[in-house]
Amino acid sequence: MWSTSGAKIDGLPQSLSRKMTRIRRGAPVDDPEEEGIDSEKLVPRSLAEIVPILRVAIEIKHRYPRVAYLCLFHAFEKAHKMDPMSTGRGVRQFKTYLMHRLEKEEKDTKPSLAGNDPGEIQKFYQMFYEQRVRDGQYEEKTEVMAKNYRIASVLYDVVRAVVPYEKVDAQINKCARVVEIKKEQYVHYNIIPLFATASKPAIKELPEIEAAINALRKVDHLPKPRAQSTPNELDDRDIVIHDLLDWLWLAFGFQKGNVANQREHLILLLANADIKNKQQEDYCQDRQLDNDTVKNLKDKILENYFSWCNYLHCEQNVKITCNAAERQPLQLLYIGLYLLIWGEASNIRFMPECICYIFHHMAKELDGILHGGTFLPAHQGKEAFLREVVTPIYQVLRKEAERNQGGTVSHSKWRNYDDLNEYFWSDKCLKLGWPMNREADFFLHSDEIQPRNVVFIHQPNNVTAGKRKPKTNFVEVRTFWHLYRSFYRLWVFLILVFQAMVIVAWSAGGSLSSLFDEDVFRNIMSIFITYSLLNFLKAMLDIILSCRTWGSLKQTQIIWYLLKFAVASLWVVVLPIGYSSSVQNPTGLIRFFSDWTNNWQIQSFYNFSVVIFMTPNIFSAILFILPPLRRSMENSNLSVIVLMMWWTQPKLYVGRSLHEDFSSLLKYTLFWILLLISKLAFSYYVEILPLIGPTKLIIGLKTVRYNIGGVISIWAPIVLVYFMDAQIWYAIFSTIFGGIHGVFNHMGEIRTLRMLRSAFEAVPVAFSKCLVPLPIEDVRRIHLDGSFEKRNIAKFAHMWNEFINCMRMEDLLSNRERDLLLVPYSSSDVSVVQWPIFLLASNSISVVMDMVRDFKWISDKRDNDIFNKVKSDDYMKSAVIECYETLRDILYGILGDDEDKMLVRHICYEVDSSIQDQRFLQEFRMSELPEFCDELKIFLNYLEADPEDAESNKTQIMVALTVVMDFITKDVMVNGHKIMERAYARTEDNDKQEQRFGKINLDLMQNKSWMEKVVRIHLLLTVRESAIDVPMNLEARRRITFFTNSLFMKMPDAPKVRNMLSFSVLTPYYKEDVHYSEEELEKENEDGISILFYLRNIYPDEWSNFQERLMDPKTCDAAKDKMDLTRQWVSYRGQTLSRTVRGMMYYRQALELQCFLDMAGDHKIFGGYRAVDVNNREERALAPNSQAVVDMKFTYVVSCQIYGQLKISSEPRDRSCYQNILNLMLQYPSLRVAYIDEREETVNGKPEKVYYSVLIKGGDNLDEEIYRIKLPGLPTVIGEGKPENQNHAIIFTRGEALQTMDMNQDNYLEEAFKMRNVLQEFLRCRPGQQKPSILGLREHISTGSVSSLAWFMSNQETSFVTIGQRTLANPLRVRFHYGHPDIFDRIFHLTRGGISKASKTINLSEYIFSGFNSTLRGGNVTHHEYIQAGRWLAVGMNQISLFEAQVANGNGEQTLSRDVYRLGHHFDFYRMLSFYFTTVGFYFSSMVTVIIVYVFLYGRLYLVLSGLERSILLDPSVQPIKSLEMALATQSVYQLGLLLVLPMVTEIALEGGFLTALGEFIIMQLQLASVFFTFQLGTKAHYYGRTILHGGAKYRATDRGFVVFHAKFADNYRLYSRSHFVKGMELLMLLIVYEVYGKSYSLSIYWFITSSMWFLVASWLFAPFVFNPSGFEWQKTVDDWTDWKRWMGNHGGICIPQDRSWESWWESELEHLKRTDIRGQVLEIILACRFFVYQYGIVYRLNIAHQNQSLQVYGLSWLVMAMVLLFLKMVSMGRRKFGTNFQLMFRILKFVLFLCFLPVMTVLFVACGLTTGDLFAVVLCFMPTGWALLLIGQACRSMMKGIGFWDIIKELARGYEYVMGMIIFMPIVILSWFRFVSKLQTNLLFNQTFGSLHKAIRERRDRRERVVQGPVSCGGQ
Repeated sequence: MWSTSGAKIDGLPQSLSRKMTRIRRGAPVDDPEEEGIDSEKLVPRSLAEIVPILRVAIEIKHRYPRVAYLCLFHAFEKAHKMDPMSTGRGVRQFKTYLMHRLEKEEKDTKPSLAGNDPGEIQKFYQMFYEQRVRDGQYEEKTEVMAKNYRIASVLYDVVRAVVPYEKVDAQINKCARVVEIKKEQYVHYNIIPLFATASKPAIKELPEIEAAINALRKVDHLPKPRAQSTPNELDDRDIVIHDLLDWLWLAFGFQKGNVANQREHLILLLANADIKNKQQEDYCQDRQLDNDTVKNLKDKILENYFSWCNYLHCEQNVKITCNAAERQPLQLLYIGLYLLIWGEASNIRFMPECICYIFHHMAKELDGILHGGTFLPAHQGKEAFLREVVTPIYQVLRKEAERNQGGTVSHSKWRNYDDLNEYFWSDKCLKLGWPMNREADFFLHSDEIQPRNVVFIHQPNNVTAGKRKPKTNFVEVRTFWHLYRSFYRLWVFLILVFQAMVIVAWSAGGSLSSLFDEDVFRNIMSIFITYSLLNFLKAMLDIILSCRTWGSLKQTQIIWYLLKFAVASLWVVVLPIGYSSSVQNPTGLIRFFSDWTNNWQIQSFYNFSVVIFMTPNIFSAILFILPPLRRSMENSNLSVIVLMMWWTQPKLYVGRSLHEDFSSLLKYTLFWILLLISKLAFSYYVEILPLIGPTKLIIGLKTVRYNIGGVISIWAPIVLVYFMDAQIWYAIFSTIFGGIHGVFNHMGEIRTLRMLRSAFEAVPVAFSKCLVPLPIEDVRRIHLDGSFEKRNIAKFAHMWNEFINCMRMEDLLSNRERDLLLVPYSSSDVSVVQWPIFLLASNSISVVMDMVRDFKWISDKRDNDIFNKVKSDDYMKSAVIECYETLRDILYGILGDDEDKMLVRHICYEVDSSIQDQRFLQEFRMSELPEFCDELKIFLNYLEADPEDAESNKTQIMVALTVVMDFITKDVMVNGHKIMERAYARTEDNDKQEQRFGKINLDLMQNKSWMEKVVRIHLLLTVRESAIDVPMNLEARRRITFFTNSLFMKMPDAPKVRNMLSFSVLTPYYKEDVHYSEEELEKENEDGISILFYLRNIYPDEWSNFQERLMDPKTCDAAKDKMDLTRQWVSYRGQTLSRTVRGMMYYRQALELQCFLDMAGDHKIFGGYRAVDVNNREERALAPNSQAVVDMKFTYVVSCQIYGQLKISSEPRDRSCYQNILNLMLQYPSLRVAYIDEREETVNGKPEKVYYSVLIKGGDNLDEEIYRIKLPGLPTVIGEGKPENQNHAIIFTRGEALQTMDMNQDNYLEEAFKMRNVLQEFLRCRPGQQKPSILGLREHISTGSVSSLAWFMSNQETSFVTIGQRTLANPLRVRFHYGHPDIFDRIFHLTRGGISKASKTINLSEYIFSGFNSTLRGGNVTHHEYIQAGRWLAVGMNQISLFEAQVANGNGEQTLSRDVYRLGHHFDFYRMLSFYFTTVGFYFSSMVTVIIVYVFLYGRLYLVLSGLERSILLDPSVQPIKSLEMALATQSVYQLGLLLVLPMVTEIALEGGFLTALGEFIIMQLQLASVFFTFQLGTKAHYYGRTILHGGAKYRATDRGFVVFHAKFADNYRLYSRSHFVKGMELLMLLIVYEVYGKSYSLSIYWFITSSMWFLVASWLFAPFVFNPSGFEWQKTVDDWTDWKRWMGNHGGICIPQDRSWESWWESELEHLKRTDIRGQVLEIILACRFFVYQYGIVYRLNIAHQNQSLQVYGLSWLVMAMVLLFLKMVSMGRRKFGTNFQLMFRILKFVLFLCFLPVMTVLFVACGLTTGDLFAVVLCFMPTGWALLLIGQACRSMMKGIGFWDIIKELARGYEYVMGMIIFMPIVILSWFRFVSKLQTNLLFNQTFGSLHKAIRERRDRRERVVQGPVSCGGQ
């Protein structure tokens, strides 16, 4: 049969395997022999082209198996041709497997349409073409036809493979040509089907889209480029150019996928920009774009390029002609060229000025083509731009990334993205030429770097780590001096003010009036000498820290550094000389200034020097108060101005125009002036002045030696507090200002249901004002009639009900609560406003019934009274009238007989007339109304039954209706019989009168509108006062109150959807959970808890609502089974991709509704969009136009970089993730997924990996590829993972704005309604300010209800994203991007480096660097709190600590970064203060807080062990130094977390009320919040300090799942040993030594300080176990001990993980010392020397020393230490040599050592006077010394290994770990003995639900134990 193809296949394998288990693994089927080929998994990447063939085979296999077999044969033949030698990965296995299938199916399948295979395939092709292609184009949708054309194209290829060409039927060839021509019209498209002609989609009919397409197709006047075609390519004369982008593709060799992507991108940009300020009617017949639209877009996209040209003083190459007809196409050509460069630039997108350089030269070539006749570009042909331009630059990036060696190499030894981009800030980049000279310095390198022992995975584009170029402009050196260099002005200010205050305080009396004293003032003038020294230090640091950049600096920059240093050196000499020779002024300060103004000639040399020295500062101060002048001077390129500004700071491309308008400047200046006054007054009167007196006394003491050491010990902690406490004052002032700002922004005005009910009447008005666009014609009609108000209320009802129904679908509400909250759509049936029923509950019909029940006497007065009472309450009046009119309408509708209807009319007439005549109580019996209501409820119950059962219930309905009518006429009405007679006067037949109400209209039960009336009146009659408390769910309450409150906040007016800014949402995804599987739901952990069990207990009300929804056919999706819905319910409560996608797709749902309301007329608004079921799209009557407009405005892309790997993976979890992502694309058709596809292509006979950025969508149960763009290499190996993931996908986003939402983000439908408003913020003009480049939004942390830890973190993060960021934005103007859900000005950022920075390690916190970059480039970041998004945070102790560690790592790297340096230098002084204290300053202050404790205790240790404290205290002239303790109390405030609690409490008070805030504060303290914050203080300090000193910053993955497990002791020990336990033990040792040897004061404030330090020690040692679930359960404590002992005893080795062996973990903990430089090692050794203080001080206090103060005692102590180390060495050698084979020898050795030890100790006790107290003292003495030796040995690792001491170091470390572990573990063991401790922990630290969950867990475990023990005990008996 195979020979029928006319082609023989050579080289086929001879032996075939029957079972290809290797490639079938992971895809379980019931019958392997019948399994279909999984085209997504089995096909090797190098054979991806055959996937469409396999898909067709799968599609037709069941109906035409022989045709499917022929498709498989063609696939096999094509695979063999593609790789005949089977060299690709997995190709041989796949071909063997496919051949096995072919052999089997050749026997099992037979032709069914013809007698042979050629006839079969031709017959099937002809049939398929006629039925699916020819006839289907008139009936099928575009998507279906696209699929049909693809299948037809594949089938024709199969025909050609099976049938010889000459035997193919001519008709088939003709059909194939038709398919080939029309196939392009049905290619997969993203948003706009540009080539679809059969059925024109709605989006192409939009006039703005048509105008954009028409503008791009103006190519007739352009010269056709002369392409350099190759033999395999079409001649340029055969190429059809459809539009301008095709023209650019032909001219410059861009990829077709890139051209198609940017074509749609540009069309949407143009269309959205054009319609923004226009109406649909404004478009003429020819559909043309406005010239201003194109010009504005060109200016915005090329703004950075124009700025770059101006900066480099080079002529720009954008040449726009004056000819009006040609201007627009030319502008579009330049826009298109830039977008095509950007779209194909890959990693170069992080280098915006590099893109400017490329565009600069290509724009010049473009101009040459347009005006140069035969001009040829430098690069042409297929993929020429990628090959010749992008790839060489990518290779440079790749080389530098390899030098980084995974973040282990110093930043100074490799060039990151910023270094390479800043190469293009210099005009030397123009020397690269075009085409780029590969021999230029950008591509060449200068010196070798030796790679460390790091193995890199081989990639196809691997390059050797050769030579390197110097850094550009800045070097990220690991040193704390960066803080001084970056924030030089801050430290100068603090130091000079401190010096001045000490001088004033030291003077007699210490009064501030002493400033006017001549001597004091002259001493204060010495601060300028200090200033010159600090200036000299700064100049020296500039040279030292930037020396590695000198090879790349301009000569002017080098001169600047040298001149700065020379001038600083000069002032260091001149000012001291001038000061020493200055003449005293005897007349004081006033005369001094008077003489200065009158006789300046005779002033001293020093004064003149000071004036000259301060001249630059005076000049800066003048520019500071004139921001416009400063801004214009910084932006100016005039040589004179540049020279003037040069001395202040060399001009850089970024960092200009950072000065705010005068109003903003005034606000933050006032903020800081008030703060600094408070801080300095506190520092002077509390910290400095009280210490002056004791200091003078100590210095003057004759009896005290070395009193200078005592002075330093006293002053050192005070100095540190002085530099740190500004952070506390910032917290106080930011809280005050943020609270005031929040009050003025109407925050918290509606925060409870009571407030909501009282304000709800104004909500529709506020809604109309904020969320309803106001057309011009409506403005004119506002005061003319009431239709405007009715329509707005109807629109409010639409959005409100959509919101309420959404919460019902999220199971936050029950069905009853939903019905109580819904607002009926306005209609003409009811004359009053129909409020939601929960508002009417307190004034419901039942209340009215109780009120009128006792009215039995006929009286006009009482008649008036009752109506006055009803009318006095608007809600009661509305309820009564609505109930009456609705009942009337229901009866009119259901009655089918005219005479029955006549009776209702007479009754209603009687009611209306009696009310009008004030005789209602005379005509109606009020006492009967309650019983009448009961009967009416029965009738309504029947009507609410299932409509399908209406006929079966007809009799009951008729009977109930008859009872109701009879009750009205006979019991309620006094003259009811007369009404009956009048109504049935024409009816004489008694039988007919008996059969009244027998004709009813049950068809109305199918009418949704009518049934809503039935449900509502039933609720009105049955609702009780308790309904005012709905909803019961706290999250639903929060969302409702926040939404309604936000309507009263200031926000821009909402435009129509068509006129709004377009936007995209981008979510980066790696390998997190997408959707929980059934197995994951039911899988139990060690405590027997499953995820489902956990969530059912945590969210019991939501689970109950979910069960109710499952039972309700109206809300439950019948297509899904119960388990699928349960999986969905669980997934929507976890950090899953499905939850995030659902939240983001709320944007589309909201826009669809808003677009409908914008377009629909009154008739449709009042009754055409009743969205009861928000998931049932069939109930929506939206026009295709509204869908098209939403497509144009909103795009959602998930960047799943490993989607391709998940596709082919055999791991069950990966397959599940792939399938779930595919299901999401099928569930949400507008969802797009971008991923990096890896393929193998054969190049020169060798397989090579090639990478693509691919965009796909869901369709026909498979993914459909839309765009494929080839990459120069794997992009994710260059920088940090997350920004690289975002960068590769950002080219597929659309619109003018971009929101980045992480995997832990959520969104709410009601907040999506406000997206139109918040996007308008980009267009709001603020005088003197830049338009915003980033819109900051607030977040709600939704994990606060799980446990106390989650609550603490929730409150902390909430305060930061609300009151914290509110203050940062206004008044401080230093808000940056802190993550999600901020919205970027997309065009601004895509032309300036993207939405994040990606350099490895240094940009670990990539999000904040995007804010830095935006600000430095002239952007403006604002903050808006009327809209919010949801966010999940870590809820476990270890999760939180890992998160905090990563943030601290990121801040450490920020401290070293060039962005922080530039912002610190270019901000004005007060804005610089704001920047420092809100970024790295917070973490530095945290570290200083810890250092203060060390300095204080080591100072006290020095005073105690040296005897100074005793001598000082025994002197009667010295009083206790209270000021020291009082000042240190500020440190305790910081340590205990009160600094973080303050803004929390303020924000809670603002949004929840003062009493709520007070209560939560008390509860937080009871739940040990201070323990938690004190512990996290240690986390911040440790990781921030270590990152700056040694590096090691990295992404730390936190478990996104549900934390329902107990962390083992060994896990906690590994995580916290170095960051907390070691430091806690050191502080414990300090406190013990001080308590033992010191004599402390009896001051309460002193005990407060020491108690806070004891509290810190306890928190650092035991907090992880206090907050550990089941941390004090005895059985778990026993298991933890066993596990820890096993871990400590296991030996390490290669590939042994850290959690299996202490040695492996210990080696990993020393990694930072391996990668640190010599400076870090020396610093480690110096810091370790502090532990020698213990030995030196304690050894002289031993009784055995007999008060001998000679050095011999100290020497003998070291001899003892050496003997101990020798003992350890002998034990170590014995264990190594004898421990295994000579166990007896090893025991003998230990016994001998023990025998030697006994006599030595006996001699010491008997002969030398050793006491038991000395033994304890020796422990305090030698334990720190041993630890110091251990630290020094670890720092000198190489030397220790060289001399053979490394094993001693390891054994010594193991011993210390054992001791530390025992000390920490013992209290846990003791507390675990008492069962009540475990219960107390659970009840105190977790919420009530969690406590009940733990109780259920214990009960379940007890039952299991009884089940297990039962049979055992029986067997024993």
